[in-house]
Amino acid sequence: MKKQDQFGTREWAAKTINCCDGCSNNCRYCYAREMAVRFNRLTPQDWLHEEVRQKDVDRKYRKFKGNVMFPSSHDITPANLEACLTVLGKLLDAGNDVLIVSKPRVACIGRICDLFTKYKDQILFRFTIGAMNNEVLSFWEPGAPVYEERKAALFNAFCAEFQTSVSIEPMLDAKNVVNLVHDLEIFTTESIWIGKMNRMRKNIVIDSAKAAEAVREIERGQSDAAIWGIYEILENHPLIKWKESIRKIVHIDDFDDIPF
Repeated sequence: MKKQDQFGTREWAAKTINCCDGCSNNCRYCYAREMAVRFNRLTPQDWLHEEVRQKDVDRKYRKFKGNVMFPSSHDITPANLEACLTVLGKLLDAGNDVLIVSKPRVACIGRICDLFTKYKDQILFRFTIGAMNNEVLSFWEPGAPVYEERKAALFNAFCAEFQTSVSIEPMLDAKNVVNLVHDLEIFTTESIWIGKMNRMRKNIVIDSAKAAEAVREIERGQSDAAIWGIYEILENHPLIKWKESIRKIVHIDDFDDIPF
């Protein structure tokens, strides 16, 4: 893979797999929802109702070159858990190394840990935790779990001796991102990724004064000056990985990032 191609999900995986349309997390910044609405595949209301794509559950999965990210455009939730478990089982049985990405629910992650214990060496969990403040989380990710549940899921996976990592992308509370890193690092075995919220003015519907101020707060928190401040504190932290959105600001060229 060429260096200039390593951005977005390509920083993490060579292949992405999904088995569902829509996502009940209803994140305000979601690129997948914006794309679905723009191309008339789903309405904003339809997006909230997760619809399993049975053809993707039933299909066979081969061993792919490079690691596989699952999922990338929806989450693993109680509504689609059984479908996700089926797809994960097929990917792992085929010998794939799988990066499981989620705003985690304790029950869902617990099922994965219980069912796929023998595949520990092929699984890396990466949990998206953009803030510690539940008021911030509930505004930006209204259908996703609160901070305490996400941290508990990370703790449980760590205690079950799975490989664990964290994604602080997007940063939802930049002024407290260093405290967030320190709160999660003890349960993280592989990496903590930090990245900006991208394409805000394109993806986010600013439908209220509160939304407008929330966007301005994100913009203040990921200004070049703010990013440099975070980078200077965390640049030598052994777990920290910087997403492309930050690397280009601080002028670093670190592409040795794909796990496994």
